[in-house]
Amino acid sequence: MPSEPEPPVGWHRIFGRLLMEVFENSPYLVELERDLSEQQQFLDVIIIRSRPGHLTVQLPDGMADLKPHNLITFKSRHESLDPWAMKELVGHYVAYRKLVSKRNQLLPEDQFRLYAVCSRFPQHLSKAVPWKKQQEGVYDYVWGTDEIRVIVAGELAQEPRNAPLHLFSASSELVGFGFGAFQQDHQSQTSRRVLALLQSTLNKEGFTMSFTKQDFEREYFKAMWPMLSPEEQKESLEGVPLATRLAGLTEEEVQQYFRNRDADNPAAKRKPKVKKRG
Repeated sequence: MPSEPEPPVGWHRIFGRLLMEVFENSPYLVELERDLSEQQQFLDVIIIRSRPGHLTVQLPDGMADLKPHNLITFKSRHESLDPWAMKELVGHYVAYRKLVSKRNQLLPEDQFRLYAVCSRFPQHLSKAVPWKKQQEGVYDYVWGTDEIRVIVAGELAQEPRNAPLHLFSASSELVGFGFGAFQQDHQSQTSRRVLALLQSTLNKEGFTMSFTKQDFEREYFKAMWPMLSPEEQKESLEGVPLATRLAGLTEEEVQQYFRNRDADNPAAKRKPKVKKRG
C-alpha cells in the first residue's frame, strides 16, 4: 500500500515553542494559536505579561520594548509577508483587544504591540507603505493608524541574543549559528526536543547547515578573548597543546614575540649566575 503523505510542517508551532523556551521563567506567558473567534481564526503567537517582575533574559533585536500584550504573525522561508498578512494581523488585534477588555471599555492602545517576523526581507511589502529602519533587520511599518514592528530573521546581527530568530532564517550559516548559540543558553530537555524537531524538519526539506556548534564556540571565543584579563586568558589556554597555540604562526613571528618580551622585561635577558666551585 502507498504510504500516507506526511502532514505539513508545523513551522508556526515550532516558532512558538522556541519563544516559549526563551520566555521560560520570565514575567511573560507565551500562548500558541490562540482561538480568536468561533470560526477558529488562529493568531500565530501572543506574548502576554502574566505577572509583575523584571525581564532578565536578553531578547532578540526588535523585541526589547515589549508591551503587556504582544501579537505576532510569523512567515517562514516558504511564505511571503504581504499586505494581506498585515491586514490579518490588524484584524486579529481588533478581535483580541475586544476579547481581553471589559465590556464597553477597551484596554488602551499602548498596552498592545504588533509584530511581524519573517525569514526574508519582504520586498513587495516594503514598496507599498512607509518603512522606517530601526537597526539591522528591524523595521517599523505603518499600516493605517497602526505601527507594526517587522523583524527580518535573515538580516539580524549574528549574535547569541538573536539565535531564536536565526533558526528561522533562510541562511544555512545563520541557522547553524542559531543552533549552536541556542544550545549554549538553553540546556533543558524540552529545548533539546524542540531543536530536534526543527532539525528533523530541516533535514526532510534537504536544508543543510554550514555553521556547526563548534563553529559557534570558536566564533564566540574569538569575540570574548579581548575582553578577558591576562589571568583569564592564561587560564583559558590551560590544557591546549603548545602546537595548537602556535598553529598559524611563522618561526619569525615566534622569535619576534620573544624579542619584544625581552625588550619589555630586561630581567628576562639576564642569564642565571653559575656558582663557582672552590
